[in-house]
Amino acid sequence: MTRIGNSRKRRLSSLSLFTGAGGIDIGLEHAGFHLRLCVEIDETAAQTVSRNRPGWSLAEPGDIHKLTPREALRQAGLRPRELVLLVGGPPCQPFSKAGYWVNGDSGRLKDSRSKTLNAYLDLVEYAQPRVLLLENVSGFAFSGKDEGLRLFKAGLEKINKRKRTAYKPQVLHINAADYGVPQLRERVFVIAERSGNEFRLPSPTHGPCSSTGEPYRTAWDVIGDLDVDIWPVDLNATGAWADLLPSIPEGKNYLWHTRKGGGLPLFGWRTRYWSFLLKLAKNQPAWTIQAQPGPATGPFHWCSRKLSVRELCRLQTFPDEYEILGAYREAYRQIGNAVPPAIGEMLGLEIRRQFLGEQVRRRPSLVPERRADCPPVKRRPPVPRSYLHLQGEHADHPGTGAGPGAQRRTA
Repeated sequence: MTRIGNSRKRRLSSLSLFTGAGGIDIGLEHAGFHLRLCVEIDETAAQTVSRNRPGWSLAEPGDIHKLTPREALRQAGLRPRELVLLVGGPPCQPFSKAGYWVNGDSGRLKDSRSKTLNAYLDLVEYAQPRVLLLENVSGFAFSGKDEGLRLFKAGLEKINKRKRTAYKPQVLHINAADYGVPQLRERVFVIAERSGNEFRLPSPTHGPCSSTGEPYRTAWDVIGDLDVDIWPVDLNATGAWADLLPSIPEGKNYLWHTRKGGGLPLFGWRTRYWSFLLKLAKNQPAWTIQAQPGPATGPFHWCSRKLSVRELCRLQTFPDEYEILGAYREAYRQIGNAVPPAIGEMLGLEIRRQFLGEQVRRRPSLVPERRADCPPVKRRPPVPRSYLHLQGEHADHPGTGAGPGAQRRTA
């Protein structure tokens, strides 16, 4: 019996780089894959993985730049070409859209964190996995700013020549909400199979109306049962804008209080980042859960408070028994960096079906069920007096590359 079990684990083996809290790996586990090794440098994230999956092996060292490909495969108990799936999402900050707000551009290949792409490729060359899967933010494949993607494709071409493999990378643009995740979350996945076989992304299973399949899963579907009138004090919104938040409707952000919105003209159009005072709507998918929230960074709960760690996990489709360790900001960062497990499960099932020729179920088990008891929107309070002095004419954002930050850099 032991030999059969080990054979199955080898046949559906996976190795995870930049594991984080283990989001995509939880999904792959539900799809039948067996994680042989995870590589994670962050101590808190590694503790989260150990607490929830003590049977998963954590690489030593957890720094991908100090762990040789040979040693990684040795710790996984595999030899070259035995690994079925290599999966990982290198740090996304070098290619993140958020970098444009801070610096006018993100560091991209100049950012030292982008070196993780080379580390990923080094392991591909040594391990020669049957399938490789790489995840990143949509900015990784921005037209004209796709240096990271081009570097990755060029690296695979060199590996093909040296190792006589035929990896043919395909870029998949996925909005998690289209596949049953209760969150509008756009990400890029690059997938390639060793013999050059192509992957067909399944058609979306969910949409904004019934004509596109099942309706989108909503915030209420997954956290409605956690809705309470009294919550812990540490979930109260804080900062200079906390008292303005209740005056913003569900599903809206600060743009409500501009001349083009329906509220008071307190801000200029598009002069703030999108997630500023951003609020969930009960009857819609959540906005993207980010990894680095600030006091005014949403999405906030429709009750104008911060989301709890359990609510954040639900919106990402983590199983309820999964515990994210660390203080609130640490937990939020781990959850925001994760791939929704339901997306990992969907891709894992399709990899087994399309590349391994197996008969598998089509529906991911981690997709939440619908609720039919969504309550109506509550009445909003008026803007507090302390913000009324902001009323007036406000200049709109002048456009890409013409804002104050860009002008300062030019000067």
